[in-house]
Amino acid sequence: MLEIERKFLVKNNSYKTEAVSKKRIVQGFLNTHPERTVRVRIKGEQAFLTVKGKSNAAGTIRLEWESEITVQDAEALLALCEDGQIDKVRYEIPVKDHIFEVDEFFGNNKGLTLAEVELKEENEPFEKPDWLGDEVTGEVQYYNSQLTKKPFTLWK
Repeated sequence: MLEIERKFLVKNNSYKTEAVSKKRIVQGFLNTHPERTVRVRIKGEQAFLTVKGKSNAAGTIRLEWESEITVQDAEALLALCEDGQIDKVRYEIPVKDHIFEVDEFFGNNKGLTLAEVELKEENEPFEKPDWLGDEVTGEVQYYNSQLTKKPFTLWK
């Protein structure tokens, strides 16, 4: 139930040619409290309810609980969510022993592209592909829950 991940900006679109899957994701948040978030997500033909705890100081580790729900239930719950939704396409790209998930955002977050890699240990080494940009792990403004409150298009 622990999620260990690192997050990065993406420099260019070359990751798209390496992608092994591509799915649209729509998600909202029932709760964006700093101590926990409760997310509703429709990913392709599946839907999930996810609870995430507060990250450690480095922003790399936090508790994550997720359960699959019906798309119909997710659509009903999305109507109850706090203002702002995330609309993005997720690409999965294998790089050596890891899978990078690259999210290309749309709507109020258009222009933002982020990559995440999940790790087994906080300091686990991994190969960085050439399209990977600056690391933003732990930078709260890049959390999806915060992008619903202050979208990328409004940043100065």
